[in-house]
Formats: sequence, C-alpha cells, structure tokens
Amino acid sequence: MERRLAAIFMADAVSSTAAMEQDEERAVIDIASRLKAIKTAVESNKGRVFNKAGDSILAEFSSPRNAMLAALESRARLAAQGDVNAMRYGLHLADVIVDGEDLLGDGVNLTARIQSDAAPGDILVSDAFFSQVRRASPCKFDPPVQRQFKGISDPITVYRVRERMGAHLYQSDAARPDVTAKRRPNSVAVVPFRTSSSADEDQTFLADGLAEDLILELSRVQGLFVVSRTAANELRYRDPVEIGRKAGVGFVLTGSVRKLGNRIRFSVSLYNGDTGAVVWSDRIQRDFLELLDMLDDVVVRVASTVFGRIEQAEIQAAKLKRPESMTAYEYYLRGMDLHRMGGVTIENYREAVEWFDRAIAEDKSFSRGYSMKVCSASNLDDFDFDTGQRMIETALRLDPEDADAHRIMGNMQLRMHRDFDKAQIHYERAMELAPNNAHIIGLVAAFHIFNGDPEKGLELLERAETMDPFIPVWILENRIRAYFSMGKFDDMLAWASKLPFQTRCSRIYRAVVSMKHGDVERARQLIAATLADDPSLTSEFIRMQELYRDEKIMAEMLPLAESAGLPSPANASG
Repeated sequence: MERRLAAIFMADAVSSTAAMEQDEERAVIDIASRLKAIKTAVESNKGRVFNKAGDSILAEFSSPRNAMLAALESRARLAAQGDVNAMRYGLHLADVIVDGEDLLGDGVNLTARIQSDAAPGDILVSDAFFSQVRRASPCKFDPPVQRQFKGISDPITVYRVRERMGAHLYQSDAARPDVTAKRRPNSVAVVPFRTSSSADEDQTFLADGLAEDLILELSRVQGLFVVSRTAANELRYRDPVEIGRKAGVGFVLTGSVRKLGNRIRFSVSLYNGDTGAVVWSDRIQRDFLELLDMLDDVVVRVASTVFGRIEQAEIQAAKLKRPESMTAYEYYLRGMDLHRMGGVTIENYREAVEWFDRAIAEDKSFSRGYSMKVCSASNLDDFDFDTGQRMIETALRLDPEDADAHRIMGNMQLRMHRDFDKAQIHYERAMELAPNNAHIIGLVAAFHIFNGDPEKGLELLERAETMDPFIPVWILENRIRAYFSMGKFDDMLAWASKLPFQTRCSRIYRAVVSMKHGDVERARQLIAATLADDPSLTSEFIRMQELYRDEKIMAEMLPLAESAGLPSPANASG
C-alpha cells in the first residue's frame, strides 16, 4: 500500500442532527454553504479535500502550517456568514494510507476523535501537529491537556487555539514565497545551521543562535548586504543556487554545529549563489570558551571573500559586544530560542525570561541579556513598564550600539509615554546599527506613519519589502495605515486584498472604511471574522495599537469600529 506523511484537517458541523429535525431543507442548505466556504479556505492554502461525509469535510496538506491557516480562515469565513460556532475542527500529523483519492488509517481516525472533542467553533491540534508549527505558528495556543479517546490506547496531548498571533519580531509568514529577488552586489545569506544533537539534549538553540549572531555581525560590516533571519529561515532547506536566486545574493553560508561537553564541533561552507560551487569549507573543533573567537574568524573570511579584501578596522567596528562569561552566552541563546517561538504558548515567554535572568546573573555586563529579557517580559500580564524601562536604560549604558535595545526603548517611549521625539531618536539609531534588518526598518516605517509622515513610512516599507521577500504580514499591513491616514481608501482596500491572509488590523481598517462608505453589513461581517480569530478582542486594541500623533484619526476610528460590532471594553466586561 502507498503511504505518505500528511497534515490532516477535519471540520464537522455542530448540532446538525437537531437542525435536520427542525428544518431538513434549511439545514442541508446551511451545511452545504459552510462546507463550500471551508473548501475554499482549504484550497486557498494549498490543501486538498479528500473526503466529505454528510456534514463533515476532510482535507490533507503537505504543510502543517498551511493546514493551520486553513482552519483559521475557515472559521473567519463562517463568522462573516454568521456561523462562527457552526463547526468544530481537528488537526493532526500522521502517516496515512493512500486509497485512490481517499486517505485511510489510524491517523485519520485520530483526527476525527480530536475534532469531536472540540467545543463549537474551537480548533484542537494534536501534539504531533503542534511540534511542527510551534516555531512558525500563525496563532497562540492554550496550555496542553491530555485526552483519552475511545479506541485509542494511549492518552493524546492536545492544544486548543486561543487567538491569532500578533506582531512578533521572529515570526515568519512566508508572505511572498514565489518571489525572485534582484541580485545585489556584495551580498550573502546565512542559512540557519543544522544540528547533530546528543542523545539527551536538543541543540537547536545553539545552531539557530550562532547563525543569528553571524547575521547580526555581518550586517554591521559597511557595504555588505545580509539577508534577514526570516528570509534565511524560510530558505534553509533549499539548495545554494535556489537560495541565491530567491534571496538575490551572491554567496550562501551554511553549516552544522554540535556541542559535546566543553567542546564544540563546527562545520561551515560558503557557496557561490550562482553556480552552487563551494568557495571554501572548514571543519573546526575547539573548546566552547573559544566559540566567539571562532565566529569572528568566520566573519572575517566571509567578508574578505565577498569584498576581495577588508580592513581590520571595519571588522572591529562590526563586532557585537561580547559577554564575559560563556555560560551567560549559552543561557542567552537558550532564552532566545524560546523567545523566537513567542506567544505560541505563554510559557515560552516565561521560560525565556528565566533564561535571560540566569544570563544576567552570570554576567551583569552582558547588555543583550537585559534587552531581550524586557522584550520577552513585555508580553506577560505582570510586566512592569517602569522596571522594564530601567532595564533597557541599563542595556544601553552597557552597550550603546545594541540595535535591539534602541528598538525596544523606542517602543517604550512611544507606547508608554507617547514621546514621539525620543522614540524617533531610538528608532533611527536602531536602523543605523542594523541597516539590513527589515523588521526594524518596518517598525521605523510604522513610527513615521503614526507620526504624521505616511510618505516616509511608505518609502521605508518599500525598502523593507525589497530587502526581505518573506517579510511578515504584520509589517506589510503598515501600508494599510499609511493609505488610511492619507485618505486613500481605495488604495488601502486594494492593498489589504493582496495580503497573504487577513489580520486583526486589516479587517478592522476595512470595517472602518466600509462604515465610512455606508456598507454596514460588510463592516459587521469583517468585525465578526476578526472576533472569530480573537474572541476577547475589544476596541481597546485600537487604542493600544493605533498610536497616531494626530488624535483625530483615533477619534474617527473608534466609534466606527464599535458601530460595526467591535465590543468596547465596558461592554465586553459586562
């Protein structure tokens, strides 16, 4: 029998038997309408429907992340039709038997069991499925729970989708996967390293962390273009020629790393992005304490190869401030690994903060431990802004050239104090220190839009999108804000329709414009779809996120969004 690994998606109608008893013809029409909307969502996310059984639908995906997006889109489409709790969803990753166009096996049966355990409107996923999306999830999950399903011998760990993921620095949406970037001179992509883990330890934190530090340090070399971490991560499993073509770079750096006790084994190769030929390759084994010196050597070799030669002063200027303790550096990398997974589960942030605390305890002069602790902790309910600001001030005092510390301080000045002038100083400095960081450029673009200069914001967004073909949707959506603030509502709607998927921001702005045009029904549909993604959402989200200096814009948006059905905080709590 033919078998294959597949992400299995199942949606089933809620209370269809009761609906049939009340009005059979109406129920049949309603279910057909829902299944049609779900089929559209499945196909728009590169899935295939392989079975329909009355009031349910089964689909397969080669990508678990696409299956997740299809479930979110299905729920939003039904919410726009007024059917937000009409279906329940189950997702699982399994080895299945291929029977013509159909798929069979225990994996399909377990998907059905998981789906049947979901509450109306809920999406449940298995632990096997979750493990594949936890580093690139488009949504947040509640803590895992164990379930014992009929006919399944072992307990199954399941996760419930809580809400769609918001803006997160390391979140990738693969927004433009088919793009081919224009070749840039003096350019390189650093692909996340592979890891050969020891039997008892996952070393992904080390492999990804080292690649990220190489990206940061190389991007500080004057005149060298380095592909963003987001784009490099999306291309990590492609061959060097395809990476060179899609990322528009002349060179591709790949490698692997393994830590064995106090020793580290490091293999690294630089490829020609046009031909795929190996330019140079090296295998290094050293004491872990010499790791950062080893990274410095790689930076020099890469830069020298790309430029032909490079001055020592340029290399010194590019160096990141190093920790005095390698134990602190390892703790920092572990914290960063959890931080990259963001709010997929809230425990990621809590555990990241704990690792950053340990890094600080080991080395109180390591600035990045402070700045990234604040970045993680700011996502927790018990975050204290005053303490966070003092910690960022400490980070900047220890290392005035920490781009992330400037980025975070800019955020705090804008969000805590609405001090646009101080925020601009830190945002602009962050962009100077990280000229190849499309995320920071996108953040600075949003600042200029909020500050009343949407033309400057659009100019920076164009630059960020050119630099990073896989730039996340939460950066792309800033164009919506720019066009709205300029009164270019048709351009705004056109751009919103081009997004890879709709977000809270895009739907709220579209709803506001629909209200301005008198299309109340469409506005209500958009807000209903938004609430399907995030049932706890209120108009306070607009107050917190849409930080326009011109308060008349906020004063216009809030009543229109609330009139379209977005709850006010008072109504939501009541």
